[in-house]
Amino acid sequence: MALIRPTDATDATDATESVRRTGPGRAVALLVLVGLAALIPLFGPSVAAHGTGETSTTDSGVVALLRVLLFAALCVQVGELFAAGLTRWVPGAPPGRPVGWAPYAAVVGFSAAATAGELAPHGHGSRGGVLALLEAVAFAVAGLCALTRRPNRQAWPLAAVILAEALRAHPPTESTPLIGSGLTVVHLTCSALWAGGLLNVLRTLRGWGDTEASAALLGLYARVAAVLFAGVTTTGLFSSLRRMPSEAVLDQLTTTAYGRVLLAKVLVVGAVALLALWARTRLRRSPDPLAACSPARVEIVALGVVVAVSGLLTALPLPIKG
Repeated sequence: MALIRPTDATDATDATESVRRTGPGRAVALLVLVGLAALIPLFGPSVAAHGTGETSTTDSGVVALLRVLLFAALCVQVGELFAAGLTRWVPGAPPGRPVGWAPYAAVVGFSAAATAGELAPHGHGSRGGVLALLEAVAFAVAGLCALTRRPNRQAWPLAAVILAEALRAHPPTESTPLIGSGLTVVHLTCSALWAGGLLNVLRTLRGWGDTEASAALLGLYARVAAVLFAGVTTTGLFSSLRRMPSEAVLDQLTTTAYGRVLLAKVLVVGAVALLALWARTRLRRSPDPLAACSPARVEIVALGVVVAVSGLLTALPLPIKG
């Protein structure tokens, strides 16, 4: 696709007005999508528990929303590091890079983690509160690292966030908590790389335009994403079986709030997988490899829904094992 420069003042004016119309439109669409995604954790606990005999706490919706914000901030920061690493492997990559969102994401992650710690039973003095405080500090350090000349240093505090979240999700009272924490570490890492990586790869492609480097970057991400998808599905399956035994899983998927939300997450992840397969097929067979960007943009929206559902899942009571 060739870029044709306007030949007169009228064409230039039309191009400028088109950009102005497109910019606010995308911003409004983004705000609408964010607002709709926020409804999932806010109202999800009561909707999921309807008819199950379970009751949701008064602050479960707020806790779920805070988890969504924390996961989204983690995805943005991890994804920026991942996308930047992929561009180093692209021959002839243009020098341009999108404006970093990591410092802003760090503020969101810090606020979400700190507030979640206050809402934890017994506040910051409890185990969950201490881990939340550790997450908040790690987000703050990661944000400072993002502002330095070596933003890749934020990988270490972000790893601390993932570890703290894995430990929070599996308290010592749980059976084999270290195994559960290990599965969560892999699951969270692969999820953040998958969702955050796609977001930042698409942002990079928007700046690079229709070039061979753009097609190479998209193809490189697609190959790595296949491995990440395998990691997400495998660890998610084993984690679910640990919490819902195989002999009762089908029943609990429909009779418990946790099972219903988990089923919804599986369905959305399945839709994301189909979108990813569609994008990969276009990448291989289409004369224009960047045609894969269309399903990839839909995929990133679906991944946002997965993040929202995942945050909701962490705020629900675990099903009682029979």
